[in-house]
Amino acid sequence: MQDPTASSRIAGFHKLGIPQRIDAVARFAGLDDADRQHLADTGNLPADLAGHLIENVIGTMNIPVGVATNMKIDGRDRLIPMATEESSVVAAVCNAARQCYENGGFTTSMSGTQMIAQIQLAGVPDPEHARIRILERREEIRALCDGCDPVLVRLGGGFRDLEVRVLGTRGGAMVITHLVVDTRDAMGANAVNTMAETLAPHIAAWTGGQTNLRILSNLADRRLARARCVWRLQDLGGAEVRDAMLAAYHFADADPYRAATHNKGIMNGISAVVLATGNDTRAVEAGAHAYAARGGRYASLTAWEVTHGGDLAGVIELPMAVGLIGGATKLHPTARLALRILGVASAEELARVIAAVGLAQNFSALKALATTGIQKGHMALHAHNIAMMAGATGDEIEPLARRLVALGTVRIDVAQAELAVLRG
Repeated sequence: MQDPTASSRIAGFHKLGIPQRIDAVARFAGLDDADRQHLADTGNLPADLAGHLIENVIGTMNIPVGVATNMKIDGRDRLIPMATEESSVVAAVCNAARQCYENGGFTTSMSGTQMIAQIQLAGVPDPEHARIRILERREEIRALCDGCDPVLVRLGGGFRDLEVRVLGTRGGAMVITHLVVDTRDAMGANAVNTMAETLAPHIAAWTGGQTNLRILSNLADRRLARARCVWRLQDLGGAEVRDAMLAAYHFADADPYRAATHNKGIMNGISAVVLATGNDTRAVEAGAHAYAARGGRYASLTAWEVTHGGDLAGVIELPMAVGLIGGATKLHPTARLALRILGVASAEELARVIAAVGLAQNFSALKALATTGIQKGHMALHAHNIAMMAGATGDEIEPLARRLVALGTVRIDVAQAELAVLRG
């Protein structure tokens, strides 16, 4: 049991080895030997690597990695690794992909691989003149930025454009400089942040103002991934199902309360692939939700319509700042394996695959909502979790889960009672 008087001020905690950190946490929280052993087991991520990925490591959090099948993207069949703890996410992608496979699957495209870094300038008495003074230095700015990362330039990336705008705020006018940088196969945060920090003092000197924030934007609207697909009427279950799915989309596109859950479902699939490949789920999620609100209100990330032939067509477009080099994508062994399973050769190709997964996820959610309801399929899979929570082990789990589904009541109290019957 935890001692309520224990102090969280543990001197030199960050300097301790992982076993010593575990001991310190165990003393603080009242953990027993089994708890200590559990934390010490870092699974397929070596403890020393975990200790270099983040600070104050005491263990790892293992998330299941599943594979979505049936995906045909730009004429090529792919298996999609997905890391998630939520039941029915992987199955949803498999089902959506199966229903459009014979019609050619998904077609994808990408707007580019450019990221934006922002430099905030405040305290300028003549912001419009400051804006022009910065724009006049375009070629000098290019040289400063490209000088920060010669390797990126050799790989075909580097500075691409300069945008400067005067922004009215509660604190007065600010001059915001955007550096547009092609980051190629990197997500690019470190590269563009370095460029922004290098350029900031020069902007201050040129304008007489004060530069404050110098950091990338996660609204990566120069890096849009797009996917489209057509589901034939006979494959999705007829006109009644199609029209109900359209009505569900129209609801989400008009109402932010519905759109939040609609887009969360899309991100179920997208974030699972982003996580499996060692990319930054928070950056991708932030960019997606900001993009969904670009029109002044929060709306759907997808669009659905009926083709001339009466089939259902879906499209998705959203920022997708992912990479193949740097960070966990190169260091985490499971992320490296996931990228090998995907077989992608560039960050652009990875982003396009992820967009297709998001569209597939949305199709399955809309269809479930428009027909049987979201709970039927989800709870059938969730029943296994409830069975284990009730204490089922080994060969008990599957029959207990089937029993809960048959009863139509997937609750832990019911599971405990049925488990007693099963064992009795």
